[in-house]
Amino acid sequence: MSHLQQDWSALESELSVSLGASVRFDDGHRAVYASDASNYRQVPIGVVVPRSVDDFIKGVEICRRHNAPVLMRGGGTSMNGQTVNVAVVFDMSAFCDEILSLDPVAGTALVEPGVVCDKLIGAAEKYGLTFAPDPSTHSRCTLGGMIANNSCGPHSVMAGKTLENIEALEVMTYDGARFWTGPTPEDELSRIIAAGGRQGEIYAKLRDLRDRYADLIRGKFPDIKRRVSGYNLDQLLPENGFNVARALVGTEGTCALTLRAKVRLVQSPPNRVVLVLGFPDIYLAADAVPEYQRFSPIAIEGLDRAIIRGLQARNLAQAEIDLLPEGDAWVMVEFGANSLEDATAQADKAAAYFRERPTGPRPSSWVITDPAMQRRMWSIRENGASATQLSIDPSIPDPQVGWEDAAVDPLRLGDYLRSFQALVDRYGYQTSLFGHFGDGCVHARITFDLRTVEGVARFRAFIREAAQLVVDCGGSLTGEHGDGQAKAEFLPIMFGEELMEALREFKRIWDPLNRLNPGKVVDAYRVDDNLRMGPQYKVVKLHTRMDFRSAEGDGFQRAVEHCVGMGRCRSTQASTMCPSYRATKEERFSTRGRHGCSGKCCRATSSRTAGTASR
Repeated sequence: MSHLQQDWSALESELSVSLGASVRFDDGHRAVYASDASNYRQVPIGVVVPRSVDDFIKGVEICRRHNAPVLMRGGGTSMNGQTVNVAVVFDMSAFCDEILSLDPVAGTALVEPGVVCDKLIGAAEKYGLTFAPDPSTHSRCTLGGMIANNSCGPHSVMAGKTLENIEALEVMTYDGARFWTGPTPEDELSRIIAAGGRQGEIYAKLRDLRDRYADLIRGKFPDIKRRVSGYNLDQLLPENGFNVARALVGTEGTCALTLRAKVRLVQSPPNRVVLVLGFPDIYLAADAVPEYQRFSPIAIEGLDRAIIRGLQARNLAQAEIDLLPEGDAWVMVEFGANSLEDATAQADKAAAYFRERPTGPRPSSWVITDPAMQRRMWSIRENGASATQLSIDPSIPDPQVGWEDAAVDPLRLGDYLRSFQALVDRYGYQTSLFGHFGDGCVHARITFDLRTVEGVARFRAFIREAAQLVVDCGGSLTGEHGDGQAKAEFLPIMFGEELMEALREFKRIWDPLNRLNPGKVVDAYRVDDNLRMGPQYKVVKLHTRMDFRSAEGDGFQRAVEHCVGMGRCRSTQASTMCPSYRATKEERFSTRGRHGCSGKCCRATSSRTAGTASR
């Protein structure tokens, strides 16, 4: 009998007695939490919105007594399916969201898992500091989710992924063991193992795992900044200090549950200047990565013409697009310094170089010093893909996530993109290309046909070939958004079977009963399981008196499909959306949760509606 078919009434009853109104097992709440920003949908057993971390601990203990799977969820913005499962979903974003302390001298903060990225950034900025990883969802993604996914963002160029910005984690295992993790010197490791107990047992097995697989880990793990796929077994190596906290970053809630995190804060350049460069195509823009890097920018972001054309076709962000320098692909190179003069001088120096570039095309350029104008330009990069994620032509499938964030050595980015585009063309798909060029991480929305059996088979074949291509280029299947379900089936292509067994063993050490987010990362669902809008998807035609016409089609159903799950309606920072969510902090009252989304919250790209600038 599957978990979904079991009678969970006793579990619901015990949770309700202990946690009261925080427990929601009704069909409405289960439907709301069945989706995220990915292609997947799995109806949970039930939902718990704990009022505190202590309530969360109580809830997991009750789930353990009933042998129920558990999924820890933040903003639900994951694009590879790791925040949906047939499990008891604990939504940590509503109340477990305190910054417990912030030490500007040490450059650290202690946070609960539900703290939104922008909330921490805002608190740190008061001291001239910042939390460097800043995904495009920074206004609503949580630190717990960022730790689970090993999230990045434009400013990972400046200070690395989430992994490099974690000092220590307090974690809890499914069986209730609770302890702090971090770097572990050999003498401390021996002491922990000698002390016994569950932590000692885990550390002893981790040490044994490390010793048996050390050479293979060193030889097979791609040596690139954005290797996010798999578990961070390399963090157990002696040269990395047996850092158990960082080994747990990116495990997507499959191994241990984060209760508190001590994070690193870095200096935030108070003055920013953006250089926008226009190239003839995205491949030539990618070839120039080594040249951008020589000027030490704090962000290097690229996007191609497809997103711009899509915005123009929808009459969105036209004022901003008109300001772009001439070209068919653009790179935004951001510089930061203590004074505006210094930041401007850096940008001017880079612009002068490209005006007189010794080889290759000389791109057009624009140096932007005005913060408001910078925000307008960043809004195109941050929101353009979501704003154009429905097809205008009914004969062309909607662009989808699915091969969303592969990463290669930035020095090989141009060649990889040419090969990737050739693969897309061979399958007859269309795509847009954009992403974090400084780290070699590229996003792509592709016109997969997921609504027919034949289309899904073709999708599977494409993903397999794309995985092989990125591995042949020395890259990682995911460079930002995690493996979840979208990439996990194909991890053996990247790691080989021997290292895959090491990944499985790592999971078993922490979660021997396989109750934490099962079916994700290892022993995973197939890439075409649990599709939200797969061949079984049925359009319900509703006749309404209101007019729901848009560029992408008519009718209420098409209007609902504008919501791609990115959760911009959950933003509580500098946004007009969504008043009912802001008042209640209830997912079911967000625009996304009501399933009546007009899409406008995720389609905001003009200076009038865009959120804060990327930091």
